[in-house]
Amino acid sequence: MALYEHVFMARQDISQSQVEGLIKEYADVITEGGGKVGKVEYWGVKNLAYKIKKNRKAHYALMNLDAPPAAVAEMERRMGLSTDVIRFMTIKVEVHEVEPSIQMRKVDREDRPERGERGGFGDRGGRGGGGGFRGGGDRGPRGAGGGAGGGGFRGGDRAGSGGAGAPGGRPAGAGGGDRGGFRPRPTTPAADDTGSQE
Repeated sequence: MALYEHVFMARQDISQSQVEGLIKEYADVITEGGGKVGKVEYWGVKNLAYKIKKNRKAHYALMNLDAPPAAVAEMERRMGLSTDVIRFMTIKVEVHEVEPSIQMRKVDREDRPERGERGGFGDRGGRGGGGGFRGGGDRGPRGAGGGAGGGGFRGGDRAGSGGAGAPGGRPAGAGGGDRGGFRPRPTTPAADDTGSQE
C-alpha cells in the first residue's frame, strides 16, 4: 500500500461537528477499501486567497492515509460529489510525519522578545534622514562622478542634473546614470548664436 497525505476544504457555513462527521465518513471509505487512516488534524476555519464556490473561508482538515490507490480514488470520487467539500488534494509521500503539522504547531510566545526589545519603526538608528519613496534616505547621489540627482528615464533634463558643466563632466542632456539603452538628447545650438557667418 502507498502512503498519502490528504487535505480537504469544507464550506464555511457548516459546523465543526459536521466537518468531523465528514472526516469520519471518508475514513470509513478508506478502511472499507483495505487501507488505514493515521493522523487526522482539524486545522479550523481559515481565509481563502480567492473565492471558491462563493466561499471566502473554509474548514481545513488533514488525513494521513496508508491505502491502496483504488480506495483513495473512491474517497476522492465521493468528495467530488459532496456539496460540502469545495476542494481536496491528495499527495503521495515516502513517509508520514509523526509530529504535528506546521499548521498545528504553536509558537511559544514566551521565547519571543517583547516589541519594546526589538525596537519599533522610530528606532532605526544610523539610517540617515528622510527615507521614504522619494526622500533619498541612505542612498548616495546618482550617476557617475558624484553628479547631483535626477537623470533616470527623462534623460537628465531636470535642474541640477546633466547640463553643460555639470559635476562629473557629463555632456548636456546625457543623464540617466549608468543605465544602458538610453540615447542622449540631441543638443541644440546655443541661443546667443545669431547665425552671423564670416
